[in-house]
Amino acid sequence: MKRRDFIGAIAGATAATALTALTACGTESGSTQMGADCSPQKPIKWKMVTTWPKNFPGLGTGANNIAKLITEMSGGRIEVKVYGAGELVGAFEVFDAVSSGNAQLGHAGAYYWKGKIPAAAFFSAVPFGLTANEMNAWLYYGGGLELWQEAYKPFGLIPNPGGNSGTQMGGWFNKEINSLDDLKGLKMRIPGLGGEVLRRAGGIPVTMPGGELFPALQSGALDATEWVGPYNDLAFGFYKTAKYYYTPGWHEPGTAMECMINEKAFNELPADLQSIVRNAIKVANADMLAEYTARNQQALHTLLTKHNVQLRHFPDSVLKELKTISEQVVEEEAKQDALSAKVWASQKAFKEQVMQWTEVSEYTFLKARLL
Repeated sequence: MKRRDFIGAIAGATAATALTALTACGTESGSTQMGADCSPQKPIKWKMVTTWPKNFPGLGTGANNIAKLITEMSGGRIEVKVYGAGELVGAFEVFDAVSSGNAQLGHAGAYYWKGKIPAAAFFSAVPFGLTANEMNAWLYYGGGLELWQEAYKPFGLIPNPGGNSGTQMGGWFNKEINSLDDLKGLKMRIPGLGGEVLRRAGGIPVTMPGGELFPALQSGALDATEWVGPYNDLAFGFYKTAKYYYTPGWHEPGTAMECMINEKAFNELPADLQSIVRNAIKVANADMLAEYTARNQQALHTLLTKHNVQLRHFPDSVLKELKTISEQVVEEEAKQDALSAKVWASQKAFKEQVMQWTEVSEYTFLKARLL
């Protein structure tokens, strides 16, 4: 027998043996997951906890999308069940639940964990900072994600960008904001670094889960609130309790959401499932920004025409003062610990570089489009 005929015979025999084994296990159609001994393997069941109300548009459905993609892309080898805020754990207990392994995934905003990790807020939004596209660019191609992973490593967590709301709105108020003095004494729901800026401006920042905002506004426990943008704000019905809707969202110019993975659970997965989990989250990250871009104007039109909401722009003088305070706050926050300083140095350098391209490209075009 010639050498090439011998090799061909061996290859054919190997393929036939593999096919026989697959047929014996009933997996030739790929419909059944089998172990080495041909015994059926049960799907891996994961829990995802979130800081959002169950099925809440954009944020809650964004978490659902990640779960759906992981389940579908894995062919059902991983099944993810999503729990809204308060169903399994409270909204602000998500970090600890995933860190401890009580849940394998968590969908939230990193600025909620500023008390645990001072640097965390930089991975959500920085006042007058990066836009959504710039934030994704920094995370994926500017070293931001590696720093995020460094920050969460001691807690046994693997962070990932899990969506972006784009530029948010400035918030809902029952009085017009004509000067910085109008913010003094104002009890406003505003988290993260933006909350500290409000405090310096004389306001009273409050951190509160989304599901509690409407009754707090209604009862007077809050004087004002920011949440996300028209798509989400319409769903919460803020127009029923507040008269003025302000733009822009200076405090959150491109807010990144996060999808945390319990490191131990992730490391127990085979390499192909690890890749599926990471890439499912990456797909959902891009999808959320597209959805917000599509839905926000539709919702804003409804707010203005059906509910007679009064759209207001923060005066330039107010924005300039808030920007000055923001710069001071961010620099001071960055000095809290070595990691915060490292993260801000990276993001600041990236912002100074990327904003030049944003101005040359998008900003210049947007001005031209309005001619």
